[in-house]
Amino acid sequence: MSNEITVVHVTHEAVGKIGGIGAVLHGFFTCDSYLKAADRSILVGPLFTTEGPLSERLGEDGEVLYSSVDGLINPQYAPGFRKIESLYNTGIVYGRRTFVDERTGIKSSPEVLLFDVRRVNKDLVNEFKRVLYNEFGVQSHLYENLWEYEQYVRLAPPAIATLKAIDAVGDSTTIVSHEFMGMPTALAAILEPHCDMRTVFYAHEAATMRRIVEEHSGHDTMFYNVMKQAHKDGLYVSEVFGEQSSYFKHTLVEASKHCDHIYAVGDYVADELRFLAPEFETADIDIVYNGIPAYQISVAEKLASKQKLQVYCENLLGYRPDYVFTHVTRLVKSKGLWRDLRVLYTIEREFRIQGKTGVLFLLSTEVSRRRTQDIYKMESAYGWPVSHRENWPDLSGGEAKFHAQVQEFNARSRNIKIIFINQFGFSRKHCGMRMPEDMEFMDIRKGSDVEFGQSIYEPFGIAQLEPLTFGGICVISSVCGCCGFLRDVTSDQAVKNVIVADYTDLHTQNYADIEDLLQIDRPVRERIEAGESEKVAMQICSRLANDESEIANMLETGYQLAENMSWDVVVKNYLVRGLEKARHKLRIP
Repeated sequence: MSNEITVVHVTHEAVGKIGGIGAVLHGFFTCDSYLKAADRSILVGPLFTTEGPLSERLGEDGEVLYSSVDGLINPQYAPGFRKIESLYNTGIVYGRRTFVDERTGIKSSPEVLLFDVRRVNKDLVNEFKRVLYNEFGVQSHLYENLWEYEQYVRLAPPAIATLKAIDAVGDSTTIVSHEFMGMPTALAAILEPHCDMRTVFYAHEAATMRRIVEEHSGHDTMFYNVMKQAHKDGLYVSEVFGEQSSYFKHTLVEASKHCDHIYAVGDYVADELRFLAPEFETADIDIVYNGIPAYQISVAEKLASKQKLQVYCENLLGYRPDYVFTHVTRLVKSKGLWRDLRVLYTIEREFRIQGKTGVLFLLSTEVSRRRTQDIYKMESAYGWPVSHRENWPDLSGGEAKFHAQVQEFNARSRNIKIIFINQFGFSRKHCGMRMPEDMEFMDIRKGSDVEFGQSIYEPFGIAQLEPLTFGGICVISSVCGCCGFLRDVTSDQAVKNVIVADYTDLHTQNYADIEDLLQIDRPVRERIEAGESEKVAMQICSRLANDESEIANMLETGYQLAENMSWDVVVKNYLVRGLEKARHKLRIP
């Protein structure tokens, strides 16, 4: 292998953008700083389905160069690949994906390796599991009935073998495990004899902590106070919250202590990793924040997008709101959507006094995108998305539960209404004929006055800050990882474009020890939420732009902030430094 710097990203989003990891990869592959730092990039992951045509195997922007799954046997790769496929009884798909930043025109085409591991050679996999236990203490027998675990263990041996076959293994290769999914491959790389590949665990969250935060009724109010006290007391998660080894993600994330380096997307994620086990106290953990988009637009452009949103509200509800609130997110507990409603109740009371009106467009769903014909049918039959019906193609179970809260708010509120759009996309094709014909997704980002994002668990929070560059007020919770990035770029000075809601502040309430803190439950949390949401609401009301000069000022300061939080800044100031540290780290035999 040559001395070219090779970075191998092991992820479940090797082909399609599903969530935050996909956004990170797109940020890297369309960033000049990353492309200069890495000579060669390779995406590795499981082949999730063998259905569909060859042309779709690597997504819309993919080029398949070899696929035994589809009978495309390229003689350039066949000799090496065929031996691996025969040995491991796995199918291989190899090619490239093209990533493009439409704004800058920067594009790149990293290689992609996918493996069909459904019928992999079990003897070889079992031998790998044996070594995982002997060397790293990973007890695969506890989890092998879980496909989410099993497929990534099966992926590791043929992945390393195939990387060798394409001359991508050597001293200048770094294996990056994006979350738990890549850890078996990273551990396989550590075990590889006569090869000094480096390994990095990229923590986009701490799965153990997410589960605790979401399942405990005290949520973030309880957890982050407990973790802070546990650090003072020298305690770790299993000592405070009980044994966690039955959770397969915990086991794989804990194994990241064997990697050369760890990236955490936020300050709290780094703290959460150190809460896992004593070994993480001395582990090399660097903060590598996520980047956010930085686009400069004019006041006229912002007002044009806002007008589309106002017209859409008028088409749906019969009035044109003064202010547009938005929340674009997944419908999961961690997003704390009930906190939006708490804040809006107070804002609505203020709006009554001021004679102002508003609307919240809440885009969130827990299922796949509805078909256009179904959207049009629901719209004409009962006025979707103002009205909803339970069951497909409309409300799923979780959506119906949340919609009940929306209905209660709308029944009690006069000056602000919530439109719950349980659909992916934001265009007439995806949202119905009452949406302006020229509406596009960027309009909800450009035209928003306020974007909510008061999560109970949020490793970073790219979505919460996307309207920042367009002069929107971003309302985030103090546990969002992006708070640390904001502190870095603002030198911890308050900025009017961002409001931080601290639902972990216990104020004057005294808790003598960690056992008391563990008793923080829903009633305690709700009392704290009530007080904090009032405070947040009044801050919003005082910062809403009232004229074009104030809008211009918000646009200027928002863009300046976003520009200092771009992917280019992230790669230059955070990522490259970590890659260098991993490459030059001396291993103790």
